[in-house]
Amino acid sequence: MTNQHIKALEKELWATADNLRANSKLTASEYKDPVLGLILLRFAGNRFDEALKHIEENLPINPRTQQKRAISKEDFLGVGAIYLQEKSKYDYLAHLPEEQNINEAVNEAMRLVEEDYEDLKGNLPRNYHELDSSLLRDLIRAFNSEAVKSIKGDAFGRIYEYFLMKFSMSGAGAQEGGEFFTPPSLVQLIVNFIEPNHGIIHDPACGSGGMFVQTGHFVKKHSTQSVNEAITVYGTELKSNNTKLAKMNLAIHGLEGKIIEANSFYANPHNLTGKCDFVMANPPFNVKKVDKKNSFLKSDERLPFGLPKNDNGNYLWIQYFHSFLNEKGRAGFVMASSATDAGNTEKTIRQQLIETGDVEAIVSVGNNFFYTRSLPCHVWFFNKNKRDKKSILMIDARNTFRVVNQTINDFSQGQLSNLKAILESYREEKDPINKAKTEHKEALKTIAIELNEFVKIYHKNILKVDKNIKIKIYDKELYREKEEWKELFIHFENPMPNISQKIETIENCIDGINKSIKDKTSKAKDVKEELKTLKSDLSLLKYAKNLYTEQKEEPIKEFNQLLKDWEELENYFPDGVYRDVEGLCKVATLDEIRENDYSLTPGRYVGFSIEIDKDFDYEGRMAEIHGELAKLHEEANGLMSEILS
Repeated sequence: MTNQHIKALEKELWATADNLRANSKLTASEYKDPVLGLILLRFAGNRFDEALKHIEENLPINPRTQQKRAISKEDFLGVGAIYLQEKSKYDYLAHLPEEQNINEAVNEAMRLVEEDYEDLKGNLPRNYHELDSSLLRDLIRAFNSEAVKSIKGDAFGRIYEYFLMKFSMSGAGAQEGGEFFTPPSLVQLIVNFIEPNHGIIHDPACGSGGMFVQTGHFVKKHSTQSVNEAITVYGTELKSNNTKLAKMNLAIHGLEGKIIEANSFYANPHNLTGKCDFVMANPPFNVKKVDKKNSFLKSDERLPFGLPKNDNGNYLWIQYFHSFLNEKGRAGFVMASSATDAGNTEKTIRQQLIETGDVEAIVSVGNNFFYTRSLPCHVWFFNKNKRDKKSILMIDARNTFRVVNQTINDFSQGQLSNLKAILESYREEKDPINKAKTEHKEALKTIAIELNEFVKIYHKNILKVDKNIKIKIYDKELYREKEEWKELFIHFENPMPNISQKIETIENCIDGINKSIKDKTSKAKDVKEELKTLKSDLSLLKYAKNLYTEQKEEPIKEFNQLLKDWEELENYFPDGVYRDVEGLCKVATLDEIRENDYSLTPGRYVGFSIEIDKDFDYEGRMAEIHGELAKLHEEANGLMSEILS
């Protein structure tokens, strides 16, 4: 299944599920957990069937009995699949007779899965009795289409993540700022920069576990080992519901890990200080009322630079992330913008951190990257095995973004690739900028090929509609002779006529037939059936056109965006070698940072890049503004005269 097909399926499934919710009495937050539970169950069913074939083919034959032994639960664990009892299989639920209680059946299915898997115990939704039974059956049917049943591997994880994102955008479970979900492009930025391909991975504010999922994708792409051989993941999460989401997320992606529900301010449940190869997190910003008198905090080994006096948790988190790292460890985390310039004891802590030489890079991110808040942020990167301990890479990416909709921005894949190339150049890795340029070229070719294939398939489907139309009506001599059909036949002579013209012609033809019936110039009986068929054909063609327009729009936008990203990389680094770019990036020395009072705000170092829009009529707009000011001045004088009179 291609990338475009998965994207289309994600949208289709979400639209179906969201429409079902809209017609129910449920809020988005009430609906979220049951839907995510069904996605997990559907995925488990797909993976079970896939694993069963593999296990059956590879079971050894007993030389004495010449028979294969019985399949066990352990066999499924060995291939990274969830074992399912009969009543927890999705097909069992999908084909349950109408007279049986579907709500209790799904609750029982979840209970049986938890019974077999200790890590999922108490974490799967068991509140399906609260859903209307017809709504639940419709949901089960939505995830039981042939397209969904044929999904394999990571595609289901993508659908789960897509639903998490959409629920987050709708505000479901986001009463405290939507901490349960970190936007994918920020997670991808962190993964690209720290490259977590081995060892212990820790997220002490793990939310729904998105950092671990992206790490899993990275390992699959860059390691010869399996994910669970290459990495061990540990998460800590304060909120019970988020802990459940994270455990489900790991299960659906086949990731083994330990998620503990705890407050990271007052506990270090995994005891990972100094042991982590990689730390990644999006902690809650500016947390108030942290109990600084707590006995655990007073003796916390994770706070070597002291306890900040400011009443928020930002510099507690920052120290935790640094302290968890081993001697070669890397960390990437999202942090409130205020932290890069915070004063008093926080400045003292920041100064000590900078002087360690372990701060590798700071990236400024603009507004609207989060779904439930619009504030900008910074992404910090630590590297205890850093090449140059006497400088920090500053990147101001506030003007680097792609508009998703009116309220949400993100990074495109090309922009992420460009930012990664800048960091790798700073690390003096081998020719990363030219590699990124080559990758852009290859990606553009891939999109063009996929789009071309899609157009071919579309044309083939339209030709099928053409053929059906001709067989039903237009090859009949009787209708060829009728005046109202003549214009229509012109557009069916060519094998691939213009679909918009065809739709317009059929509409005209229908108008003509209606008129002939009304004027009694033709017998109604002769044309009623043809009229009905034409309307059906018209619906088919309109559907095909809309589908084509919608599905080709995404790759065309992706192509144009990537082309723009490639051109920017060429403009910034024409020789394929890193250089400081005004308004974008600068390697700041520790001396420069000391001169700037230990500020870590990239904008202080990279300067400003002023771009002039050549197509904008500045003189005309200035004349308009002067006219508006004169009018306002006149109105103000008039009001003053009235007041004084």
